[in-house]
Amino acid sequence: MSALFDATALVVPFENLRMTDVESVGGKNASLGEMISQLPQGVRVPTGFATTAHAFREFLKHEGLADRISQRLATLDTEDVRALAAAGAEIRGWLEAQPFPADLEQAVRDAFVTLSAGNAEASFAVRSSATAEDLPDASFAGQQETFLNVVGIDDVLHKMKEVFASLYNDRAISYRVHKGFAHDVVALSAGVQRMVRSDKGAAGVMFTIDTESGFEDVVFITSSYGLGETVVQGAVNPDEFYVHKPMLQAGNKAVIRRNLGSKLIQMVFAPADEKKATGKLVKTIDVATELRNRYSLSDADVEQLAHYALVIEQHYGRPMDIEWGKDGTDGLLYILQARPETVKSQSKGQAEQRFKLKGTGTVLAEGRAIGQKIGTGPVRLVSDIAEMDKVQPGDVLVTDMTDPNWEPVMKRASAIVTNRGGRTCHAAIIARELGIPAVVGCGDATSLLKDGTLVTVSCAEGDTGKIYDGLLETEVTEVQRGVMPEISTKIMMNVGNPQLAFDFCQLPNEGVGLARLEFIINNNIGVHPKAILDYPAVDADLKKAVESVARGHASPKAFYVDKVAEGVATIAAAFWPKPVIVRLSDFKSNEYRKLIGGSRYEPEEENPMLGFRGAARYISADFGEAFAMECEALKRVRGEMGLTNVQVMVPFVRTLGQAD
Repeated sequence: MSALFDATALVVPFENLRMTDVESVGGKNASLGEMISQLPQGVRVPTGFATTAHAFREFLKHEGLADRISQRLATLDTEDVRALAAAGAEIRGWLEAQPFPADLEQAVRDAFVTLSAGNAEASFAVRSSATAEDLPDASFAGQQETFLNVVGIDDVLHKMKEVFASLYNDRAISYRVHKGFAHDVVALSAGVQRMVRSDKGAAGVMFTIDTESGFEDVVFITSSYGLGETVVQGAVNPDEFYVHKPMLQAGNKAVIRRNLGSKLIQMVFAPADEKKATGKLVKTIDVATELRNRYSLSDADVEQLAHYALVIEQHYGRPMDIEWGKDGTDGLLYILQARPETVKSQSKGQAEQRFKLKGTGTVLAEGRAIGQKIGTGPVRLVSDIAEMDKVQPGDVLVTDMTDPNWEPVMKRASAIVTNRGGRTCHAAIIARELGIPAVVGCGDATSLLKDGTLVTVSCAEGDTGKIYDGLLETEVTEVQRGVMPEISTKIMMNVGNPQLAFDFCQLPNEGVGLARLEFIINNNIGVHPKAILDYPAVDADLKKAVESVARGHASPKAFYVDKVAEGVATIAAAFWPKPVIVRLSDFKSNEYRKLIGGSRYEPEEENPMLGFRGAARYISADFGEAFAMECEALKRVRGEMGLTNVQVMVPFVRTLGQAD
């Protein structure tokens, strides 16, 4: 414990907390104090105060409550989900009915007067921070309650009591048993923090490591409009951004990849009259279509957040999981909490299973892949947490979205599929921790998948997770990451799919000998380049298709250049500073015809292998402008992003004239 407060203190301002105070105020509050006091002034962290573990234990002493809780949990079987739910509900009721000791209540009131500075309308977040939370080998993320838009001391005290009670929600009880934590040695600290008005801006989560591959040279950021709870809970499919750390540190444009999320809803403050009538502090509203079709952050904001992430990672000396918010009133970015990443950073150097499908089948649904494994089994549709007991060991759990209380039943599943959620939501974090493949953000999986149907859930094919009809054969091999021997033969890789580059680069290699633009154009763009250039002077169907894929970009042409640049930059960043040889597009005419709009522009050749392709296509008057878009993308990667390890290969050069 730091020397800035006494062991019997009941309430401590964040400014007086350090990481050495985890036993007193939990990992979350200790980390907030550490960042406020120790990080450079440019990293903004909202201030507040925390109750201590000593205060929590004093609270439990009333009327022998601690003993009653211990007796209630002594014989509980946490695998019995109904018994677990009953015990948890009873204990939480006891805590919420328990009065505060007079000295604790007065200490909270005094701290609140200082924090609110006389502003009766100021809103605050009341968050939990468990004393065993956020240790490097365990993620307590989301087990306890968070309350947003709490106004006034009476409501703050009431929500503190609910925070204390949440130490005994179903998932928290089960998790402590699973991890070997004794219930009575885990205490809870309540943090009261000034609210960032991200309800008028945006918020999300970022990791200083790629969450799926463990690649350490990127910052991965998710973002959506409104309060960040929708991202954390998995209620929205957020925007995603990848930032290359070496290029960020070099002062170059460092956003190497973006994925536009659907962002259908946002969480905002409930109006005062609605709050009074319903008791709800926040509510969700639909996001306007125009805003859905835009990214919720600018590149400048993304790079600023990534800079904050690097400062935090360097201070803590380990990969970090960070929540952030953008205040819609002052336009500034704030760090709301930071904790150690607990999955990929812990598995480095350990044997890792690599999964590969040996067959293929009908794809029933798609979403964002979590992990890199494959799971099989019968679909079990669950619409509500009350139906958890329907899930049997080996079932594929399919639901709209999960919250942390689903953890006891998630352990039984062979795979998890949800309609909503992104890669940084709680369901994704829990799935990674349990080593279970999950596909989140499918949109309509609960209507596409039928209960009892045998399916294969594959997260082994890149960013996109797929649910196949039937049980497909799977090949599993073991890889000892981080301890593989160096090889004397200089081997360069063939990398077609940028989504797998962060994984492949961790194998022994001397760079990339062939990265083909065709894969990037086919999978990330899907539209013929001339349809992009001719827009909007194309037929109605093609116009609609172009507009659909180009959402979030300044124009269809900007979309095409952006996506080619992002695909190349992802591969180049993964293997930086080793050479990456990029072959310019070498589609044959029959392959170009398969792109959207392709049949309108491509000839039908008897022998496309020797036809209109390669260098001859680039220099033709008919295709030169399309080729210029590829050149613009490569110029951006090397010039603006600074990824000078990219080398260009020109394919199918038939004459010296074409080479010139």
